[in-house]
Order: sequence, then structure tokens, then C-alpha cells
Amino acid sequence: MPHQWTADALLGFLVEQAGLPPEDRPTDLAVTFLDIGLDSLAYLQLSAEVVGAFGVDLPAEMPEGYTLAEILDTVNAALGEREPV
Repeated sequence: MPHQWTADALLGFLVEQAGLPPEDRPTDLAVTFLDIGLDSLAYLQLSAEVVGAFGVDLPAEMPEGYTLAEILDTVNAALGEREPV
């Protein structure tokens, strides 16, 4: 299991699985799903991917103003709190 989720992996998922056009891939993670044209369904898709890949729960409802940087930080903080196996 990865020790950290990367910005590239997050953005890759959004392009490959959540419908973000490659040309709209942001260079800054200080944007929300709405800022990049994705909706709550894309967020639910991402949440399911995060649980499946990392066993980390994101908030059930997409918080208003929740940036990609905050999502990445949430996942990586939870991964960092786990004891190594």
C-alpha cells in the first residue's frame, strides 16, 4: 500500500476516470471540483476510489470550497497516521 498519494495520481484519476478533459487539468491544486467543471458525482467517484485504494474515508458530502490540495492532504494525513505493517 502506498505511503503517500501524489498530486499526479489524483489528477490522473480525475482525467482518466472522473471525466476531466486533459486540457483542463489544473497546474495548481488550490481549486475545487466546481472550479474545474466537475460535479458531486465525480466527487463520489473519487471518494469510492480513495476508500478502495487507501481505506481512507473522505467526507460523504463534498464540502463547499474543498480543494484538491485539501483532498490530497486528507488522504496523506490518514495514511501517515497508520502504523506500518
